[in-house]
Amino acid sequence: MQDQISKIIRRYDFAGQYLDTKAMNKVASYFQNAMERLQVVQVLQQDAVDIIKEASNALFTSQPELLRPSGNAYTTRRYAACLRDLEYYLRYAIYAILAGDMSILNERVLTGLADTYNSLGVPIGPTIIGINQLKEAAKKRINSPYIDEVFDHMIKNLC
Repeated sequence: MQDQISKIIRRYDFAGQYLDTKAMNKVASYFQNAMERLQVVQVLQQDAVDIIKEASNALFTSQPELLRPSGNAYTTRRYAACLRDLEYYLRYAIYAILAGDMSILNERVLTGLADTYNSLGVPIGPTIIGINQLKEAAKKRINSPYIDEVFDHMIKNLC
């Protein structure tokens, strides 16, 4: 995982160059938005349990077949795994907001997720719905473009 600053420095260091105006503008933008990102992160972390509860309730209300026999959340173990996955998506969304960079989502969440779910027979559709429900629950607490950015990134890359 890298934040925006580390990525910029790494790129210019690799090229053996000083930071140019474009790089400095990106650094300035990162710091200008830092307090807003921190505020979003604080709210999401403080309300994480409620966000996950609300998102899972909305998911299972809209997809009741998941809880029926042969549904992917039918047993206690599968239901707990679904809740764990929702928590996982929210936690990594928080990390990405804080870093100002989506690479952690790509590295730790998205790479191989669709393949893993397919190999386990878990449909990706309800996962996308669950991630969207996390986004909606988070936005009820604090409406920020950072929330849209991270959750839309996950959804887009899972479709």
